[in-house]
Amino acid sequence: NRNGFFYVLDRVTGEYLLGEPFVEKLSWADGLDKNGRPIVRPGTTPTPAGVKVCPAVRGASNWMSPTYVKETGLLYVVTLEQCDIYYSSSKEPVPDSGFRGTGGAQIPAEPGHLYLRAIDPETAAIRWEQPLPGPARAWPGTVSTAGGLIFSGDDDGNLVALDARTGEDLWHFNMGHMIYASPMTWAIDGNQYVTIANETDIVTFGLFQPE
Repeated sequence: NRNGFFYVLDRVTGEYLLGEPFVEKLSWADGLDKNGRPIVRPGTTPTPAGVKVCPAVRGASNWMSPTYVKETGLLYVVTLEQCDIYYSSSKEPVPDSGFRGTGGAQIPAEPGHLYLRAIDPETAAIRWEQPLPGPARAWPGTVSTAGGLIFSGDDDGNLVALDARTGEDLWHFNMGHMIYASPMTWAIDGNQYVTIANETDIVTFGLFQPE
């Protein structure tokens, strides 16, 4: 969840089974109770003067798509380690103004950092992580292949391929722009491809040796 906790629910009943933090920068709660509800830490409610809270407003993760690999039993998700200053506000909503209810600001001296993390759903343990270099402004998702690859992107505009078991960086290709999309994979005539949107372009790579 973007609140910084990783949850496991029973897929049939929806019962809460497990929950643990999956980011280090998590300051608004002291954990979860037996029902999976957060134990809110005192002093983290926004004020007019501002309160530092982690994760940042963008969340520990957001719409970046995760992926699961049956062979490794791991879930792979892009995470953001960052805090923001949150403010309370008495302003009333104004139609068509993009009103968000309160205010927030980034902390210039504490830039965010993106990581691709492999999480064990049975324990919520992080098995490995791979830093995604850059200014933490990208929104790359992930996709996996049956051959044991995890594709994602970094802030430097690279499409990267990692080893699903170890996190080893196996390959990268600079797309020329920051990546905001999630890669996808597909096959035709027995050949597999990976495709990703990048600015105004759609770029496709073949996962096979050309004849």
